[in-house]
Amino acid sequence: MKKLIIVAAAFILGIGNMSAQKGVEDGSKYGHGEDSIRCITNLSLYQPYAKSKNYKDAYEFWKLAYDECPASSRDLYLYGARIIGWQIQQAKDAATQQKKLDELMAVYDQRIKYFGDDPKYPKAWVLGRKGLDYVTYSVNDQVKAPAYPWLKESVTELCDNSEVGVLQFFVNVSYLMFKNDPAHRDNYIQDVMNTTKCLDAKIDAGDQTAEQAKKSIEGMFAASGAADCETLQRIYADKVEQNKDNLEALQEALTLMRKVGCQDIDAYFAASNYAHKIAPTSESAAGLAQQALKDKNYNQAIKYLDEAIGMESDNETKGDYYFAAAAILSELNQFSKARQYALQSAELKPGFGKPYLLIATMYAKSAPSIYPDDRVLQQVVYYAAVDKLEKARQVDPSLANDVNKAIGSYRAQFPRNEDIFMHGDLEKGKPFTVGGWIQERTTIR
Repeated sequence: MKKLIIVAAAFILGIGNMSAQKGVEDGSKYGHGEDSIRCITNLSLYQPYAKSKNYKDAYEFWKLAYDECPASSRDLYLYGARIIGWQIQQAKDAATQQKKLDELMAVYDQRIKYFGDDPKYPKAWVLGRKGLDYVTYSVNDQVKAPAYPWLKESVTELCDNSEVGVLQFFVNVSYLMFKNDPAHRDNYIQDVMNTTKCLDAKIDAGDQTAEQAKKSIEGMFAASGAADCETLQRIYADKVEQNKDNLEALQEALTLMRKVGCQDIDAYFAASNYAHKIAPTSESAAGLAQQALKDKNYNQAIKYLDEAIGMESDNETKGDYYFAAAAILSELNQFSKARQYALQSAELKPGFGKPYLLIATMYAKSAPSIYPDDRVLQQVVYYAAVDKLEKARQVDPSLANDVNKAIGSYRAQFPRNEDIFMHGDLEKGKPFTVGGWIQERTTIR
């Protein structure tokens, strides 16, 4: 209080002969004459309350300073957002909530008016915060559409300089608008693309929260139903051609189409081809493999998958490439090589049971060719197939239904007890090594 009196006295001595005028009226920081003293007094009075989170007592003094000397301090708006946000939370009815929400939005508008050119917190940054608070406090608005243009301008202007929360809320609002109006689909897709690009830059800079936000956005996008392959083909057909020499744009398109599972459309093939010519990557090689597969050029597909495997550093993705190659080789009846690829896939992707399911299928298909003249030994091969099915179920319980059906089918092919008894090479409970390319040890049941 003593400090306040000294400050006030200094102003009285210095401006005592000046006529009073509020800062809001003359555009000055504090106003003039008695009004400047009033401004400084209220600024000094609200801050201790606000800093201690006593927002109830802070409001009256803050409001006077906000109304009369709006250019006095950037902190006026920082604390104002907190004070009114607290009032919204305390509101007992929807009408009061809406009134206070309108007041809060006006605080951000006034901040832009007086401090929109702040180099550290410019207009775009303020709009991001405005959008965040609208989404947070507009409890009666399920779509949050008013926040969309504010957040969009903020993200477009700042990108990786945006706060992670602004980036995530922007995409969330775009998603809500798409769910409310399917005509927003293309905008939503574009918003996801642009925002993940901004998040990637933040991730490269070591921001772990950005990585979590990106996973959340991509998960929501994949489940949204917005990015069906027909839509992506329509969106990207021309864009890929327009950007055929722009590697960054091509890679972004490839990544999005792959994540949504649209690797069988012409836009994906075209982007893969152009990107591969500029700078071959595992992504572009995998795209060319997919195109070769669609064209039934299986050997060429394997060639490109081998390239993708050689360039890929992520084990999960590399495991997917190995499994894709294994499946193609299996269709070509190149079972031994297919098994090698399948086992590589299983090693790189713990918890992935499909490679073992594929191997079991190949074992069953091979039975007649391994023992063409011995029906009982053909049936013994199914023991090894069931072993692999049980491994698939152990590794990946989500495959249980499919595996159980296959096990039931294969067990029906097991040799009968009397056939085992009459076969000189077999004894129930003893190990047996299946011949041919399989060379797998199993147990006679």
